[in-house]
Amino acid sequence: MRGFVAKALAAVAITALSAGMAKAADVEVLHWWTSGGEAAALNVLKEDLKSQGIGWVDMPVAGGGGEAAMTALRARVTAGNPPTAVQMLGFDIQDWAEQGALGNLDAVATAEGWDKVVPAALQRFSKYDGHWIAAPVNVHSTNWIWISKDALDKAGGKAPENWDELVVVLDKMKANGITPLAHGGQPWQEATIFDGIVLSEGNDFYKKAFIDLDPEALGGKQMADAFDRLMKLRTYVDDNFSGRDWNLASAMVINGQGGMQIMGDWAKGEFLKAGKKPGVDFICIRFPGTQGSVTFNSDQFAMFNVQGDDKQKAQAQMASSIESPKFQSAFNVVKGSVPARTDVPDTDFDDCGKKGIKDLAEANTNGTLFGSMAHGHAAPAAVKNAVYDVVTGAFNGKYKDGTEAAQALASAVAAAK
Repeated sequence: MRGFVAKALAAVAITALSAGMAKAADVEVLHWWTSGGEAAALNVLKEDLKSQGIGWVDMPVAGGGGEAAMTALRARVTAGNPPTAVQMLGFDIQDWAEQGALGNLDAVATAEGWDKVVPAALQRFSKYDGHWIAAPVNVHSTNWIWISKDALDKAGGKAPENWDELVVVLDKMKANGITPLAHGGQPWQEATIFDGIVLSEGNDFYKKAFIDLDPEALGGKQMADAFDRLMKLRTYVDDNFSGRDWNLASAMVINGQGGMQIMGDWAKGEFLKAGKKPGVDFICIRFPGTQGSVTFNSDQFAMFNVQGDDKQKAQAQMASSIESPKFQSAFNVVKGSVPARTDVPDTDFDDCGKKGIKDLAEANTNGTLFGSMAHGHAAPAAVKNAVYDVVTGAFNGKYKDGTEAAQALASAVAAAK
C-alpha cells in the first residue's frame, strides 16, 4: 500500500518551480483560524502571497480543535473538489496521505533544504513514505499557563512551580472573588489541560501512556493521580464554562474576570491583540512540573492533488512562502507560536516567544519534545477521540474518582487501537 501511495505522490509532484512558466492561480485555503489573534496571524500569509500575485480564496470553518474543518474537508474531497491547501494537524495529515489524496512538495523542499532546518519531530508528520506532503507553519506547545499579573500579585505574587503551589494560588484567587481557572468546556480543551497534568507526572510516564499506549500506564496509579488532579481543577472553573470557546476563556483573563488559563500558546495571540504585554499584564509559565519538556502540535498546510500547472505552481509558491525564515518570524510573532525552522532568530519575539523558542530547542536536544495527545500528535484520531471521551467525562463528574477514570481510559484506548 505504502509503495503504491509513494508512486501516486511522485506522479503528482509539484514541478512548477523548475518549469516556472505557468502563472500561479489563486489558492483556496480551508482553515479554522477564526479568532481575532489567529485571523491577524493568517493575514501575514495572505499579504505575503498577495505580494507575489497569488489571490486568496478563504474557506474558514470555525472550531478551535479543527474537527468541524475536517468534516467540511471530507465533504469536499468526496465531491471531487478538494481545496488547494488545508490547515491540518499530526495524524490527520498521515491519514490523507495514506489515501493518496495529497500532492508532493519534494521539489520545493529539496531546493530550499527543508530537511536541514525542520525538526525531525515535525517531519514525522510533514512527510509520508519519505516524501514531503505538507509545509509546517509553526510549533505550538500546549503545556503553558497564562496568568493575569494583577490577579497573581493579589494572590501573593509567586508563580507556582509545582502542583501544591498551583493549588495555593488558585485558592487565593478564588478567595479574592474571581474565577481562578478560565476554561471553555469542550473536549479538546479539557484534553489540553490533561496533557499538562500527565506530563507533570514525568516524561517517561507521558511517553508510556500517550505515545506507547502502555495499558499499565493508562490504567495505573499515576494515571489515577492525574485524573484526581483534573477533577480538582474542575472546582476552580465557573458554572458557565460549558461550550465556551477557548478565546472567550482567554478574554476572561485579559479582562480581569479570570485568574489564569491552561492553554496552548495560541492564547498569547489573544493577549497581544488586546494590547497586553508579557511581564506587565500577564505572565507565561510552563504547567508546574513540566519545565524542560514540551508537548507540541504543529499547524501545517497539506497540499491536495489538484490539476493544472497554474494551481500546482500556486501550491509550490505558498509552500515556499510558508517556510521562508522571514515569514516564519513575522507569522509566529503574531500567532504566539514559535517557528517551524531551527534557524530563525528570536530577535522580534517577546519574552514569552523567546522562552518558547529556548524551551523548544532544549526539549528537542534532550529528547523531551513529545507530540500532544490532545492535538493529534501522539496517537491516531481513533485513540485521541477515545481519550477525549474519558477525559471530558472525568471533568464533568462521570467517574467517582481518578481510579475509576484511569480504568475507563485503559479500556477505551484498548478498544480504539
